[in-house]
Amino acid sequence: MHFEGTLRILAPRQKVWAFLTDPEAVTQCAPGLETLEILAPNEKFRVVTAVGFGTIKARFTTDVEWLGLEPPRLAQMKFHGTAAGSAVDGATTMTLSEPEAGTTELAWSAEVGLAGTLASVASRLMGGVAKKLTDAFFAKVRKKIQGKKVQAKKRKK
Repeated sequence: MHFEGTLRILAPRQKVWAFLTDPEAVTQCAPGLETLEILAPNEKFRVVTAVGFGTIKARFTTDVEWLGLEPPRLAQMKFHGTAAGSAVDGATTMTLSEPEAGTTELAWSAEVGLAGTLASVASRLMGGVAKKLTDAFFAKVRKKIQGKKVQAKKRKK
């Protein structure tokens, strides 16, 4: 499965980069996260997450490894996770640009493959679940980085 998107964050690129490449910070935004273990600083970490596909629940233990870091522009990682009778593999890329001072545009993409029991039983639910989890993750990322909620300015009549 392929996923991609863009997100505008009202913060300088360096601040966004620091947050997104810090496992302790970014995993605070991961839905269903149970534990985080740093295996090799700035290289590899392990997370345990609980994910639900309708009435089917799974607990994945996933190793995440940075493949390439080009601060503060490009980050690539791969991951491999296992749950009872299932496995997930994938890779992600994040590209950061600063279209205007104090604003960062995050373009991301992910290739994800699921195999085993979950793939056969919950295949029709995966796209919707992935979108819901991704949307929740990035909404929380934006909120954590930007700090207080940013409100749109009201126009005078």
